[in-house]
Amino acid sequence: MEKLTVVKVGGAIVEDPQQLNVLMEAFCAIEGSKVLVHGGGRKATDIAGKLGLESRMVNGRRITDKDMLQVVTMVYGGLVNKNLVAMLQARSVNALGLTGADINVMKAHKRPPVNDIDFGFVGDVDHTDGLTLAKLIREGITPVMAPLTHDGNGTLLNTNADTIASQTARALAKHYEVTLVYTFEHMGVLRNPEDPQSAIPTINRDSFKQLVSEGVVSGGMIPKLENAFQAIDEGVKRVIITHPSVIHHPESTIIS
Repeated sequence: MEKLTVVKVGGAIVEDPQQLNVLMEAFCAIEGSKVLVHGGGRKATDIAGKLGLESRMVNGRRITDKDMLQVVTMVYGGLVNKNLVAMLQARSVNALGLTGADINVMKAHKRPPVNDIDFGFVGDVDHTDGLTLAKLIREGITPVMAPLTHDGNGTLLNTNADTIASQTARALAKHYEVTLVYTFEHMGVLRNPEDPQSAIPTINRDSFKQLVSEGVVSGGMIPKLENAFQAIDEGVKRVIITHPSVIHHPESTIIS
């Protein structure tokens, strides 16, 4: 089966021109088919603040009311997505920016309240059209996925970028041998946040529970790892969490 790599780039890297350039060069050098999925939460928080809107997070998930939905749509679907597309085109990668609403690639439903917390216009994915994505990829197009889905009734929904990456990888696993790579500012999941060399080599479900109970894994890393395990369960060959500089020679955290 043909190999394909799904790379997710986090907001911290998107915000850092030097790290973003490293990611772009590494991504473009990946052999074979590939998909880029991006976040942009820090940029959204910054712009929301300039507009006088408070950003509220629960377990790494953004509370999204109507005003915040407008901000994340502009930032994720516009500013961040199109800048990444332009950077890839400059490197001779024929990229196409997509939200879940484009070509109906990813539908979701509005998340119901959880423990009395109303997340607002946040989407939980119901379906990803891997076949259509595979057709685009086989035409030489590299999708660049923004963290926005839609409900099929005209409403966009803010959806965690790690979830978008996992859902994309899972849908494409029916058509390719897929490696899912989560890149962020560290070499892996750190046991000691003060020590950049303390990346945990492998994490399985049992060690994940232990790391959460110890407080080593917390915040946005929890849904990232949950999405990684779900991807493995649904046919993704391997999941790696690493720094963009070592995509090609990952010596970081491998999810098993």
